[in-house]
Amino acid sequence: MHIKPIKTDADHEAALREIEALWGADEGTAAGDRLDVLATLVEAYEERRWPLEELDPVEAIEAAMAHDGHTRADLAALIGNSRATEVLRRKRALTLPMIRRISQAWHVPERLLVREYAVG
Repeated sequence: MHIKPIKTDADHEAALREIEALWGADEGTAAGDRLDVLATLVEAYEERRWPLEELDPVEAIEAAMAHDGHTRADLAALIGNSRATEVLRRKRALTLPMIRRISQAWHVPERLLVREYAVG
């Protein structure tokens, strides 16, 4: 069984696709063992990349910006200029369409972006 470490978002995406293809494999089979190992690697990568307990949605966006070199202008291109400013200043809550765009474009897990957080 040849499995490589997950070091990048591209590796993460590839592992998720393979997990989806292997989903439902019987335990104790080669496919089941591969599924188990890949799931463990994905979980470890996600915990390092997006520490769930520590980040609210705005912090998750800021972490993605810092990690991948995105700017506020990049966020504005995804969700709109005034919206990006308001979201980062916690004056506006993320909407489901915003969450989907950010998640898809920047590979931030949706589960991090749907968490409740203070807006004011």
